[in-house]
Amino acid sequence: MHQLHCIPALKDNYIWILTNSANQAIIIDPGEAKPVINYINKHKISPLGILLTHHHIDHTGGVCELKAQYQNIDVYGPNEIDLPINYLINQNKVDIGDFDFDVIVVPGHTLGHLAYYCSPYLFSGDTLFSAGCGRVFEGTYQQMLDSLKQLKQLPDDTLICASHEYTLSNLAFARQILPDDKNIKNYLNLISKKQITLPSILSKEKQINLFLRCHEQKLQNKFKFNNELDLFVFFRSQKDIF
Repeated sequence: MHQLHCIPALKDNYIWILTNSANQAIIIDPGEAKPVINYINKHKISPLGILLTHHHIDHTGGVCELKAQYQNIDVYGPNEIDLPINYLINQNKVDIGDFDFDVIVVPGHTLGHLAYYCSPYLFSGDTLFSAGCGRVFEGTYQQMLDSLKQLKQLPDDTLICASHEYTLSNLAFARQILPDDKNIKNYLNLISKKQITLPSILSKEKQINLFLRCHEQKLQNKFKFNNELDLFVFFRSQKDIF
């Protein structure tokens, strides 16, 4: 049985650590090293590997220092990352010790973005947030929509371990778009006083995340679009200026 650990970092990042019964660990998206090293020392954790979702510095900034500190650690990620790591090219799985991850290709935020699934945990980087999704920087809106639809196919009990604490802002945006939506309103009230709102659960995201609901005919009709891509582009462009 694996245990999940959440380390706040930088301005609003989360660095995730997954440990096994032997207190060995996989580190996901270490944007900085110091809080990870402090946490590892405090909890007597033995790091085995690092998984990186994409090349942005707030997800990779701690890698070199962690590799210097733990010389036997293995680092994996997409080939868009300009670091000496193990590139995951045409691989749908990565196994590190007794940790088995599905590797999911999710372009949109960046062209090479990856997500990692180790049931029930999804490490979604900057693709899927609670009540939101990442900005489309390098890919296309179609790619991002397809990536979200792919993640949406995971089991309903999947726990979304996103890399940023954006939930309240995302829900405020959703409330502006759909002020009468009871699921969004109730969830915002539920978590409004929480400092850490993650992980969230996929079944709830399907109710409160606008970017996972673009297929809904009633929403397409409400905003006068005749397909989910146009509605997705509308939601994403509005969120960009929110």
